[in-house]
Amino acid sequence: MDARILTCSVTGGSTTREQNSNLPVTPEEIAGACLAAAEEGAAVCHIHVRDPETGEPSTDLDHYREVVRLIRDSGSDMLINLTTGPGCFYDPSEDDPAVPGPNTLIFTAQRRVEHVLELKPDLCSFDIGSINFDRNVIVNIPRIVREMADLIRSAGVKPEIEIFNTGDVLFARDMIAEGRIEAPYMFQFVLGGKYGAAADPELVHYMRNSLPPGSVWGGFGIGRMAFPMIASVFLAGGHLRIGLEDTVYLSRGVLAASNAELIAKAARIVRDLGGELATPAQAREILGISR
Repeated sequence: MDARILTCSVTGGSTTREQNSNLPVTPEEIAGACLAAAEEGAAVCHIHVRDPETGEPSTDLDHYREVVRLIRDSGSDMLINLTTGPGCFYDPSEDDPAVPGPNTLIFTAQRRVEHVLELKPDLCSFDIGSINFDRNVIVNIPRIVREMADLIRSAGVKPEIEIFNTGDVLFARDMIAEGRIEAPYMFQFVLGGKYGAAADPELVHYMRNSLPPGSVWGGFGIGRMAFPMIASVFLAGGHLRIGLEDTVYLSRGVLAASNAELIAKAARIVRDLGGELATPAQAREILGISR
């Protein structure tokens, strides 16, 4: 079997230390978690940043700068994947849903990718679809998404296209036809989120088969489906992801001590199924990314 890329999603924007006290939040903790995950077989680190004082999600450029600097200064060759997800959250006010509520966070395309343009990571996540999220909505406006695609392409960064529902693939195919995304196209299936694509092996196969020729793809499960989807996505031929962004548990009722512990278990599942993990160099080759 071909080697599979394993990504570590180290902190995300939703997990809290109340859920798992081992969640990394400072730039030093986040960078350290990335490097420890690399030791266990992760070829890619997927990075959000937090306010070091409060632990709340942040989009502060200085925090991104520090995390990336620490990883690069370490000499690690793992690939860096920065999120561009924040900046598309609409929270309607109670009295008038046409008026944004206090938690609304809608950015311009330039603001959503400013850290990508400056730091030029190997990859960046690229959310393209809208989805219901509890009482709120994740709003990815097509005009802004297309502008983001153009900016990411201008920076020479590989977009990892996040697929939350089957229709997202159709939008991605349109942008590919418009010349906004270059091959090999990288898709990441987000499986098991509330109101999103189900963590169902049959759906994984359907979405895989809907991708355009020349695509590279992976997928991950959320919560209790994180490890089952490691096996399901592997058997379907995809690349893999896990980390404290996606699940806080190592097994039922057992909190993960670290991202590295989650990666080690995922690596063991892959090897027990007869697979092997891609090195960072192999990951670059698979994704068409030069050093």
